[in-house]
Amino acid sequence: MEFSVKSGTPEKQRSGCLIVGVFETRKLSAAAEQIDEVAGGALSVVLRRGDLEGRIGQALLLHNIPNLPSERVLLIGCGKEKEFNEARYRDVTSRAISALKDTGATEVTSYLVDLEVKGHDDIAWKIRQAVEVGESTLYRFDQLKSKQTNGRRALKRMVLAVPKRSDLDTGERAIKEGVAIAAGMKLVRDLGNLPSNLCTPTYLAEQAQELGKKFNFGVTVLERDDVEKLGMGCFLSVARGSREPPKFIILEYRGGKEGDAPIALVGKGITFDTGGISIKPSDKMDEMKFDMCGAATVLGTLHVAAELQLGLNLIGLIPTCENMPDGQATKPGDVVKTLSGQTVEILNTDAEGRLILCDALTYAERYKPAAVIDIAT
Repeated sequence: MEFSVKSGTPEKQRSGCLIVGVFETRKLSAAAEQIDEVAGGALSVVLRRGDLEGRIGQALLLHNIPNLPSERVLLIGCGKEKEFNEARYRDVTSRAISALKDTGATEVTSYLVDLEVKGHDDIAWKIRQAVEVGESTLYRFDQLKSKQTNGRRALKRMVLAVPKRSDLDTGERAIKEGVAIAAGMKLVRDLGNLPSNLCTPTYLAEQAQELGKKFNFGVTVLERDDVEKLGMGCFLSVARGSREPPKFIILEYRGGKEGDAPIALVGKGITFDTGGISIKPSDKMDEMKFDMCGAATVLGTLHVAAELQLGLNLIGLIPTCENMPDGQATKPGDVVKTLSGQTVEILNTDAEGRLILCDALTYAERYKPAAVIDIAT
């Protein structure tokens, strides 16, 4: 979806739909009041009939409002005004987009940015959140469907209304940030939703290399032999039962000053987790394809940092493999040695996450990081 910012009062906006808030009990937001005044109290009449109380989740789409150039007005319930916080702002924004995505409106103008959010009065935060929530609400993963549905995706453009012209530059910067973050989130969700026969350790490594080429930062992929030479016995113990070769992916984004200590992101990359010999129950085992979402999050974060050219140094470390119950698989009671030289007795092979991450965390020490963020499932 395309996003832009615009200043101006709602009664003068020509749009497919105006989005305005209503608080409990039937209290119009400032933008809704302006529309109501121009429309001769049309909104107040509807509310007095009891069609909408203003509770969170309520939505009412109105057509042909008198003296209004816009085609529709969406009234969205915002709950109690004193309790309108960050979470409710995001929730209301999402519900508004959901209510409109199957209508005929291709362009909407949102006046939810005008609402006072407890703890967040800055325009930039509200606009960035609107962009992130908008893209997230419209997200669909249908790349693998054999027959694509041709249902229309009505919403193509969202205009975010700001109170003053002086807010426009701030709004444009916030949109740029929101779009970059949303793109990173989409990458994470797409990788997570892929089945494990497609999203293998090799596939994750290829995605990392493509990311490095796109944004011109360093990516190194260590193969099984390289990992063995390093002495990552714990990581390799998990990979033993799979025919898919393990990969240790290293991403280096250098946007900060030379010599500044980096932030290390370490992401769990189990592309499928059966539990190994300590096999999991069959119920919902299909969801174990999501055991690589820590790795996907590292890739998504690097995508955002590079897209926004953030002024910091980031190291991404991804140990990725499958945890399978093959004849070569590690057994309960086996003893392996970590990269740091410690011996570990494995009593349950479904504790694979800590095994692959401990070696990756030890590897992170060589960068002398300012901080380490460990991301698992």
